Amino acid sequence: MQIHLVDATYELFRAYYAPRPTTRAPDGRDIGGVVGLLYSLLSLLRDEGATHVGCATDHVIRSFRNGLYPNYKTEAGVPQELLDQFPLAERAMEALGLVVWPETDLEAYDALATAAARFAAHSDVERIVICTPDKDLAQCVRDDRVVLRDRRRDLTIDRAGVIERWGVPPESIPDYLALVGDSADGFPGLPGWGKRSAATVLARFGHLEDIPADVADWHADVRSAGALGVALRTQWADALLFRRLATLVSDAPLPQTDPEELRWRGARRAEFGALCEELGQPRLAERPHLWRD
Repeated sequence: MQIHLVDATYELFRAYYAPRPTTRAPDGRDIGGVVGLLYSLLSLLRDEGATHVGCATDHVIRSFRNGLYPNYKTEAGVPQELLDQFPLAERAMEALGLVVWPETDLEAYDALATAAARFAAHSDVERIVICTPDKDLAQCVRDDRVVLRDRRRDLTIDRAGVIERWGVPPESIPDYLALVGDSADGFPGLPGWGKRSAATVLARFGHLEDIPADVADWHADVRSAGALGVALRTQWADALLFRRLATLVSDAPLPQTDPEELRWRGARRAEFGALCEELGQPRLAERPHLWRD
């Protein structure tokens, strides 16, 4: 079997910010993100033939990482109309009959990373497809058994694809982000370190601890190596903290332990029909091709 793990937060954001007129429910609520998310998931189920699916959301944007680093990403700057759609999106996915992991202390990424590690260990599972283009989840890629899927660009990223795109193997992604930073997550990386220098050094040494203290031992074509070495030495604690922020949790308490628990058995007819009526979306109610009465 093949398992699809969906970054539903990404899908919700993408649908909300899509360049089209705002979609509103009969009561005036903005529901564009939820409607777009549902159409995307129905396409995954119908057109792409997904059979076993798990979806994760950031039910609360803040996580345990905010306790480690106060400047880590928060809900600041996210429109309230989008934040209000998270509970509705989770209810909609459950009505569609999908397994949903709404995260609070952890992040959606942590749930996806845990599911990828857990279910890849089952012999019945041929492949795990993590539906997101986000570089954070690139650390979960394992050869061509666990891959990323950028559905918008119709692109599948395996281990070779991670190396081609970011210049380092999956296991070095947290180290890479520690050096270059991640503006989306709110941490800056180390001064002077950029994508090229981080990729060049980590492609040779793999992890922060293995980078020689003496830059002469790097034997790498890196501009301003001396300054980079000083930054790494003097801000070592920051580098380790940033790597901790970038490292995904792989033992989140997900209730499902058997891959068959992720099998999609159809939309829940009564719940999904009532939801579509509430949203004023009668055409959406006709989209599921499999029903669970």
